[in-house]
This record gives sequence, structure tokens and C-alpha cells, in this order.
Amino acid sequence: MKRTITHLADGRELIYFDRRDDADRGAIDRRPLDPRPVASELRYDPLTEEWIAVAGHRQTRTFMPPADECPLCPSSDTRASEIPAHDYDVVVFENRFPSFSMNLGTYGDVGGLSEVRPGVGRCEVVCFTSDHSSSFSRLSDAQVELVMEAWADRTAELSAIDGVEQVFCFENRGEEIGITLTHPHGQIYAYPYVTPRTRLQLGAAARHAARHGGNLFADVLAAERAAGTRVVAANELWTAFVPAAARWPYEVHVYPHRQVPDLAALTEEERAAFAPLYTSVLRALDGMFGVAMPYVASWHQAPVRQQRELGYLHLELFSIRRAPGKLKYLAGSESAMGAFVNDVLPEEAARLLRSQVDH
Repeated sequence: MKRTITHLADGRELIYFDRRDDADRGAIDRRPLDPRPVASELRYDPLTEEWIAVAGHRQTRTFMPPADECPLCPSSDTRASEIPAHDYDVVVFENRFPSFSMNLGTYGDVGGLSEVRPGVGRCEVVCFTSDHSSSFSRLSDAQVELVMEAWADRTAELSAIDGVEQVFCFENRGEEIGITLTHPHGQIYAYPYVTPRTRLQLGAAARHAARHGGNLFADVLAAERAAGTRVVAANELWTAFVPAAARWPYEVHVYPHRQVPDLAALTEEERAAFAPLYTSVLRALDGMFGVAMPYVASWHQAPVRQQRELGYLHLELFSIRRAPGKLKYLAGSESAMGAFVNDVLPEEAARLLRSQVDH
């Protein structure tokens, strides 16, 4: 793999990940771009003990442009995009409209009981392929491995930034999910705090370790593999299963069989084994109702500086489609109280997904 670092016209970093060592990455971004926005501000909610990012500059971000104006496609002789090269394998660059960044501004007291501090961190865009009409499910195994190399590289690099507490790699896919660009891509958030869901999971893991002496995530994986009824797909190094208490109509968790804290800790063999299993699960989702399923795919990694021994890298994938022509919207119970009601029995979801997995 060849890794090439360059910069866009406004100073943002862009990194090419190429399979070929002779790839020419000398193209220059000559666009007249506005100055980069200052970082968001974080406001603390004393009632939930959570940090909320306020990033007004994101109101102006690009929204659903036509294909011939896609900012994630390669540049051409007649149109400049976010990627100066005329072709690429995998590209990562700093988001033009970041929720977190190191470009700090001035942050004052807002009154009340809410503490305010700068939204230190970094947000990056990961372009999985230069093919605008493709999807992650259609990537070759070699291309998925290259994406994983990029994820691992960025996880290690972003974890070293002062003030970053957690690195989150994810993909949103489908208009129903709320995407703003249709090109196959994901994002990486380097948070200045440990996220609420991770804090909940690690708290449960700490209590489980105190009571039983084992790792909670490893024990969940072992129990699901032993039960088998919710396992969707598996190979020697990974297992994909529907969790027993799934929140979403079609939800799949993908675990490596070895406990590792993050993507950077995976072996080459583990990355290679992930590719065919994961894309088969994505294709199974698409095969459920004969339409491209909207989904969120999120990598759960251990925090950078605390409780890493409790963490267990895994991917959580879910779709909001519950039936042909029907979506699961977060209603009052879910949105207001965080109390989920799932319309699909997890065992039935697993059975249906198994029937669609490539054999």
C-alpha cells in the first residue's frame, strides 16, 4: 500500500491510499475556497451529563448535489472536486464542514449551569471508491481491505492527537437515513470526550467483570455463537449475529473472535477475513426487500486513554426499514425517553437475513 499526504486549497489534509506504489498524486487543488470555519463549541447538559456540539457552520454544507457535481468524485479537466486527482483507490480528507476541529475560535460563558469549551478534535471523510454508482457491498475483497487499512491508519493517527478521547469510523447509507451525498463514503469522528453509548457499554462491562471476571463483549459473542439461532454469518475469525435485544428491525453486530481494542490492532489475516463476510451481510440486507437498504454501520472502538482493557472492537449495523415501503421512525418513546420498541422479532430477522446471505 502507498500512502500519500497532500493538502487542499484551504489547508485541509488529504491522504491517498493506493494499491500501486507508482500512483502519481501530484495533482494540486487550485479552487478559491473560503477560510476554514472555527471549531464548534461544546455545551454540557447537566441533566444527562452529556456534551452537545453546536456547529452553526454546518448549516451551509453541501446537500444532495446532482451526480455531475459530486464533490467526492475525482476531479476532471473541466471540474474540480474535493479530490484533485483524476482517479483514486481510497481517499481520506478533513471534512470541509467539521463537527470538531483544531481550528479554535473564542468561546465564552453562556450562563446557566452549562459549561462551554471548544469542540477540539477532527472530522474526516473516507471515500471508499472513485465509482459514484457503486456501494460498499459491491467492493472487491481487496478494496475492502484497503478501506480497512485507511480506517486503521486514521484510528492510530487521530488517537495521538491531544484532546481526542475516542475515534469513531462509520458509514451512513441511503436518503432515508439522512445522507447529504450519495457517493459511497463514510466518516471518521475524533471526539474530545467518550461518547454516551460507549460510556454505558463500558460501565456495563466493568460491572460484569467485577461480578463474573470475564469480558462482557467476549461473553456475549460466545453466548451468541453457542445459541446459534441469531447467527447470520461466520468464518474462522469473525461472527455476525442479530443481538437478542435488537433495537432496530434489522440489526447485525459483527465481532472478531479475538478481543482487540481498535481497528489498528487487527492482523492482516483478520482484515482479510472481514471483507467477504461483511459484504455478504450487506448484500443480504439489500436482498431482503429487493431495494437498497438504508443503514448505519458503526465501528465501536475502545476509548483512547481509559478503560481500553474493557473495550472490544466490533461493528454495529442497522437499518430503519422494517418492511417493504415502511420505515421505523423514532416515535415518542424512542426519541423522548430512549425506550425502544422493536417491531421485528430478532430471531426472525436473523432467519430472514441468513436466507439471503451468499453461500
